[in-house]
Amino acid sequence: MAAPDKGLNKALSEAEIARYQRHIVLKEIGGAGQQKLKAARVLIIGMGGLGHPVAQYLAAAGVGTLGLVDDDTVDMSNLQRQILFTEAVLGAPKTDAVAQALGALNPHIETERHHLRAGAQNIDALVTAYDMIVDGSDNFATRLLVNDACFRAQKPLIAGAVGRFDGQVMTFKPWLKDATGTPLPCYRSLVPDAPIDEETCATTGIVGALTGIIGALQAMEVIKEITGAGETLAGYMLIYDGLAGAARRVKLNWDPKNPNNGTAE
Repeated sequence: MAAPDKGLNKALSEAEIARYQRHIVLKEIGGAGQQKLKAARVLIIGMGGLGHPVAQYLAAAGVGTLGLVDDDTVDMSNLQRQILFTEAVLGAPKTDAVAQALGALNPHIETERHHLRAGAQNIDALVTAYDMIVDGSDNFATRLLVNDACFRAQKPLIAGAVGRFDGQVMTFKPWLKDATGTPLPCYRSLVPDAPIDEETCATTGIVGALTGIIGALQAMEVIKEITGAGETLAGYMLIYDGLAGAARRVKLNWDPKNPNNGTAE
């Protein structure tokens, strides 16, 4: 859970209490949990198909500060799955267009726009400025970069990935250990290195609704981590098969050769 105590100092206004009343009546969240959401700072990397539902649901949930990372502009082909965009914002920076939409959705939250591409020169500064990181990027190089930075900073990482009709959600907290004393895995336990031949949704296609499902699941895991509700997904992968209409949770194995938290020197 990110910053479990500081949220208690973030009092809710009457307008916020009215807005978030469906959260507040939940015993797993309550007023204290909503205060933690208000105090939280969450960085979302990638304003694509996954980043949109993540940002939209976290803004609606009252997460106080959302950092938005993307260096791209809005293209017509984005509208099939990036649901915060309309034709009116074609050509605009994605971070600006998303921030504008989130401000209209919830005036009680703040957005911080990072109109840039996450890279080795800026990733550590980005990650350390937030409590939790959501990876909605669409390539392995960025996923590994984000994973490594989160490990160095010991920040929870909620990762998502999609392919034509299926997707995965994972939570990584690899500086912790399970009940047996085994370190929890990080993304490099699953994907040690970026593959040479990498497919993209531009070449293979993607169902727009699938990104909404996986992004919403990522947002759910963020809310759980902030409020302490439920059971963490750390150490597991949630797999969703859109064609079969089925989901399953599988345990991820720790890799002793992992360069982050393995046993190799």
